Amino acid sequence: MVEITWLGHSAFEIISDKGLRILIDPFISNNPSCNIPVEEIEVDLILVTHGHADHFGDAMEIANRTGAKIIGNHEVSLFLSKQGLESVGMNMGGSIYIQDIKITMLDAKHSSTLDFLEEIIPGGCPTSFLITSEEGTKIFHAGDTGLFGDMEKVIGDIYKPDIALLPIGDKFTMGPFEASIATKWISPNVVIPMHYNTFPIIEQNTAIFSNFVMQMAPEIQTVILNPGETFKS
Repeated sequence: MVEITWLGHSAFEIISDKGLRILIDPFISNNPSCNIPVEEIEVDLILVTHGHADHFGDAMEIANRTGAKIIGNHEVSLFLSKQGLESVGMNMGGSIYIQDIKITMLDAKHSSTLDFLEEIIPGGCPTSFLITSEEGTKIFHAGDTGLFGDMEKVIGDIYKPDIALLPIGDKFTMGPFEASIATKWISPNVVIPMHYNTFPIIEQNTAIFSNFVMQMAPEIQTVILNPGETFKS
């Protein structure tokens, strides 16, 4: 069984079938939606989709304290290595194995800078991740993204996720309508919305997203989590 806990915004903790703890986009300490102190986070692996502060978050602090390995794109990995942290750089279409977990880096349509530094530097391309658990459950975390055709032709048709974590906040990412189209294209069994209601500028009514999904792809289950809640599959 895989456990997926939403920590607010785009931050998720995934506990694999065999107990490996994976933290994605660890925006914790400055995340008004997250009520878990960053000091209590215990993980084995950290995935960073891109360099923006609300996704890179507390990656370095958590890695320093726990010894977790950080996975990101090549540019993010180079930056982390210069900070003395253990990191693995990847690029779009590549896969690696951590124990028996397969991690595939896929595309996203967004921007990426390390914007939390005094002097902002390029952060490479934004990414998404497909995580395949030991028992074969496929979880797709879209990162920050707009709608693009490869969600259907590549992510949906080739990789076939079981669970999709998709942004719906609009302004900086897809809104509810676009995210419902993405849901139909990707065609998971379950979709969980993210990247909304953290700040006033991305406030959304999740019922609108759920209704769009119901109209476009009624066979797909929409799961709405509150920060701190867990979905098990």
